[in-house]
Amino acid sequence: MDIPPYLASREERRRPLLADSIVPDPMTTITHAITIKAPPDRVWSWLAQMGAGRAGWYSYDRVDNGGMPSAWHLLPEYQHIAPGDILPATPGATDAFVVASVDIARDLVLTVPGNGGCSRVSWEFFLDRLDDQQTRLIVRGRVSRHWLAIPQDHRTASGRPIFIERVYRMLAVLPRPILLVIAGVGHCIMQTRQLAGIKRRAER
Repeated sequence: MDIPPYLASREERRRPLLADSIVPDPMTTITHAITIKAPPDRVWSWLAQMGAGRAGWYSYDRVDNGGMPSAWHLLPEYQHIAPGDILPATPGATDAFVVASVDIARDLVLTVPGNGGCSRVSWEFFLDRLDDQQTRLIVRGRVSRHWLAIPQDHRTASGRPIFIERVYRMLAVLPRPILLVIAGVGHCIMQTRQLAGIKRRAER
C-alpha cells in the first residue's frame, strides 16, 4: 500500500530505533518518513551540515534560521560531524542540538540536554536504503516530560530570547492537553517542510 508523503507507515512507527533509549518514557513520540530518489550517502551530506548558522534546517528559515536562507549547495566545512558537536537549534544557541550518535550514511541522533544527564528531546534521522538510487528517510522525535525546562547555561548571540524561545515560554503556561495539541501541530508543520527541503536538495 502506498504511504502518503511525509507519513510514516505503521511498521515504521513501531520500528525500534537507536534513540528510543535516550528518552525511554516520552511524553510523546512523532515519526515522519519520506522516500528520496537518491542514495543514502547523498542524503547524508545534507543531514551532516544541518544547523542554524551552518546550512540551516531546510524548513521555515524565519523561525529556525534567523531569516537566513538554508543552503542549496553542500558546504565542505560542515561535512564532518562527531558525537558532542553542536548543531545550533537557533542562531547563537550553544546547548542544542547536541550530536549524540553518528553512523555515517545510516543514522544521526541529536538531543537536547536536560538536568542530571537526561535528555529532554531526542531527534533521530535514520536512512534506510531501498535500492541503489532510493532512500527512505525516517525521522523520529521523542519528547520527555521536562522538555520545556530551559537549561541554565542556555545562551544566544544577542543574549535575548529569540522567536522560538518566546513561543516555548508562552506554551509553558498553557494547560497540558492544549499545549500538546499546539506543539504537535507546530512540529508536524516544521518537520514536513524540512523533509520536503531535504528531498528537493538531495534529488537535484
